[in-house]
Amino acid sequence: MKPRSRPLELELGVSYALPRAGLPSAVSFRTWVTAVLQDRVKHADLALRLVDEREGCALNRHYRGKDYATNVLSFPAELPEGVQLPILGDIVLCAPVVAREAAEQGKILRHHYAHLTVHGVLHLLGFDHEDPLEAEAMEQLERDILAGLGIDDPYLD
Repeated sequence: MKPRSRPLELELGVSYALPRAGLPSAVSFRTWVTAVLQDRVKHADLALRLVDEREGCALNRHYRGKDYATNVLSFPAELPEGVQLPILGDIVLCAPVVAREAAEQGKILRHHYAHLTVHGVLHLLGFDHEDPLEAEAMEQLERDILAGLGIDDPYLD
């Protein structure tokens, strides 16, 4: 029998910068974040913010030099050398972009939010998709985590 791992100690702040109607609850985001972090870290502190298109565009322009709103932005914490805190960073989800993508791709909105949350948290942990091998490994990890949540492969057409 596999020994049980120690429970994750998670501090998750969820803020809504737009009306909450139709958006996932903080409890849902906690479930999705926990699915990524469980058995990977013991303590984690991160913030997740849902924004409108205006704020999403402003953030993407400022931090990435791209003049459009994107679905998810991840901002890994940049702690000074030698500082050991469980702060992972921040995730920003642009609600109108997420909703539009889900509709265009025929995805269940809640599942698309789960996928983008998982994707964002993996970025906070240092995963990336800049080269094809890294992208393939990250996508497979996303598939595995989402399957554990009962969500189908988000990369299937």
